[in-house]
Amino acid sequence: MNKPERVYFFGTCLIDLLYPKAGLAGMALIEREGVKAIYPANQGCCGQPAFNSGYRQEALTVARAQLNCFPKEYPIVVPSGSCAGMVKHHWPELFAGEPDESQAIAAAERTYELTEFLVDVLALQLNDLGQPTKIAIHTSCSARREMGVADRIDRLIAQLSNVEVMDHSHKTECCGFGGTFSVKQPDISGAMVEAKCNALLASGADSVISQDCGCLMNIGGALEHQQRDLSTQHVAEFLLQRTSGEGE
Repeated sequence: MNKPERVYFFGTCLIDLLYPKAGLAGMALIEREGVKAIYPANQGCCGQPAFNSGYRQEALTVARAQLNCFPKEYPIVVPSGSCAGMVKHHWPELFAGEPDESQAIAAAERTYELTEFLVDVLALQLNDLGQPTKIAIHTSCSARREMGVADRIDRLIAQLSNVEVMDHSHKTECCGFGGTFSVKQPDISGAMVEAKCNALLASGADSVISQDCGCLMNIGGALEHQQRDLSTQHVAEFLLQRTSGEGE
């Protein structure tokens, strides 16, 4: 699609509650390209936790409240592959047979994960103003397998001349979060995040960058529990800092 004049920014629960700077950074990156980012005040959960747990009617009630936050035909940009995947791939199923089914399908069709939007629609060009650093990239399962946009974060970071990306053995592996999966299967989830953290630590990176706050929360929490000195950061905040001189 051509560059729009306005987009809706669907912030996600985790950005709202735990990672507000990542949401503000995502909006800043969009607006820096001359596109107005609208953040509907009444937005909340996309309905994914209830949907994945089998509570379809409850999920529909929650999702419908969000659908009403995006009445105009602006693109919906989501700084999370997981939540973007819920809207794009599962809202049409969830709303099937409902009076607002066509509205949900239209919303799904104009939904983009943030890095996807920055690359595919805005063709974002970056000039690195930061000091040399080494990072490891964690690509969320949803961005990779559901949304099919795993390479967008790599393409954005590849433009940063002072950033060295450190390879690690578990780049395509799940971190073990999976939303309610980590609660229902804590032992398996714990083993998965331990393996992920070991690979990230072995990479020699100074920090871990991802496009999903759920993964960052899980990996960051595990690293903190292990008392390991490896920071985590959402890609939007990282890109904004690197290209505005913020924090340098």
